[in-house]
Formats: sequence, C-alpha cells, structure tokens
Amino acid sequence: MIEVNALTKRYGGTTAVKDLTFTVRPGRVTGFLGPNGSGKSTTLRMVLGLQRPTSGTATVEGRPFGDRRRGLRQVGALLDAHDVHGGRSAVAHLATLARSNRIPRSRVDEVLREVGLAAVAGRRIGGFSLGMKQRLGIASALLGDPPVLLFDEPLNGLDPAGVKWVRELFGRLAAEGRTVFVSSHLMSEMEHTADQLVVIGRGELIAAQSLAEFSARSDRQRVTVTTPAATALRDLLTAEGAAVHLEGARLTVSGLTAARIGEVAQGHGLPLHELASASASLEEAFMELTAERVQFPGGGESR
Repeated sequence: MIEVNALTKRYGGTTAVKDLTFTVRPGRVTGFLGPNGSGKSTTLRMVLGLQRPTSGTATVEGRPFGDRRRGLRQVGALLDAHDVHGGRSAVAHLATLARSNRIPRSRVDEVLREVGLAAVAGRRIGGFSLGMKQRLGIASALLGDPPVLLFDEPLNGLDPAGVKWVRELFGRLAAEGRTVFVSSHLMSEMEHTADQLVVIGRGELIAAQSLAEFSARSDRQRVTVTTPAATALRDLLTAEGAAVHLEGARLTVSGLTAARIGEVAQGHGLPLHELASASASLEEAFMELTAERVQFPGGGESR
C-alpha cells in the first residue's frame, strides 16, 4: 500500500505539489492522472525517495521507501525508459540490478521471457526502440517480485499488441494482491486498465475514487436514441438546447435527460426504438473536471 499524507513540494516560489493526501491500495490498478504540470512525476519521485518533500509524508507499506535496503524486493518502478546505459546489454543491465539487491540470477531470465525480450537479451540497449526500452523498464520493475509497483507513462512507444499485453499484465499483478500505481496521459487506455483513480491538478487533489464514480461527476451525460424519425427528433431536441449528433437512425444527445427526450418525442408522436443513458467517457470527464487546473493549455510539457 502507498500512503501519501499532506505531501508538499516547493521549488523556490513554485509549489509543484500542495497538501496532497491519498491512498493506493493493493488488489487493484490505480491510475494516476493529471494535466501537464500537475505534479504527477514529482509525486512519484517523492514516493520513491528520489526527492525530499518540503512537508508531509509518503510511505510504502508503512515506511519511507528510502529506509529500505533491498529496494527492488519491496517496490518495482519504471519512471523513465531512457534512463539506462545504452552500451550495456539487456541481460547485463538486469544482472547488475539483481546482484545489487541479492536477487537470484535466474530471475533475470524469467523477467526477460515475461516481457518478450529473451531473444534480444544480449543486444545493446542503445539499439532498442522506445517500446523495447519500456519492456526492459517493466522487466526491471518486476525483477524483485515486489508487492508494490509504480509506472510512469509505461505505454509510450508500445504498439497495440504491446499495449494489450501491458493492460493484461497490470490486471494480473493486481489480481495477485499487489499494489499497482500507473501514471498515464492515455485516457482511452486508463479507461480499460484502471479500477481506481487519483486525479490531481496544479499539485492538488481533484479526486480519489473509482473510475465509474469519477466519470459520473461529469455534466456530460449522454443519451442514445434510435428512431425512424431521427431528423425530426433532432430538430426538436436542438430547439430544446441539446447538442445532437445524428448518424442514420441513431442520435447521441447531451444536454437533456432521457426522461425529457422521451417527453419531447411523445408530445410530437415520434416513435422511439431505443432510449438509453450513458456516463461520460473518462476523457470527457477528465477534460471537464480538470479544466481549471490546466497549467499549460494548448501545449507545454512539465510534470
């Protein structure tokens, strides 16, 4: 379990993380979301003891991670896939980590097979693609068979097959009772990967709840309508102030409830074959609920 309590980090006059409190529990995949500049990477680095907080605490299994000697046995982390020595081979890189943490050498071969790099284990890392480096970073995180795992943007550079593999891997690790904490900007993937969410903006907590609960907070609820009188109903709903997307006999409506749409159709004698409400997508909810916490609108990269 990861516990963050009143965590704050300042750089001079800039506050990167402000009074942040949340808990990441085992047995589930927790997504860590926030706009660029929100403080996600700074938070992860403080959890791992790579940066000292100005105030507050971050503990792993009840202790600061920096107090642990054989770190890879307690926490596996991927923060930057490029942060490896390009002149070393994949097997040499992992073997060095294994020796420093008293992990059996056989474990190196196991994780290389698990991440799909066994065939290139002897190649220099400098010749690896970004996707291959991501797989190597994941192998490093898995090396000590730790109960807690942190990943910062692990899907970057992966092809669709790789993304699917990572999604299934995280689900399996969580099902084994591990704590899995994943930072990503790929909302569509988090929607299929995460059970819980921690969402921050400008270093402050916006939400710590299930994915379904977070999406339900959005005002962008949508209603799907199927009717043979689609064009007529579209015009009526637009006059009511709704936003309507028409595709054949199907309408996707926002701005009106399903009940009100049914009333409008009934009042004008229009038949309905389908009338169903749906929550906003994770991306829609995220954009809406973080709109006022965006530090670099339209671009910029700082985390």
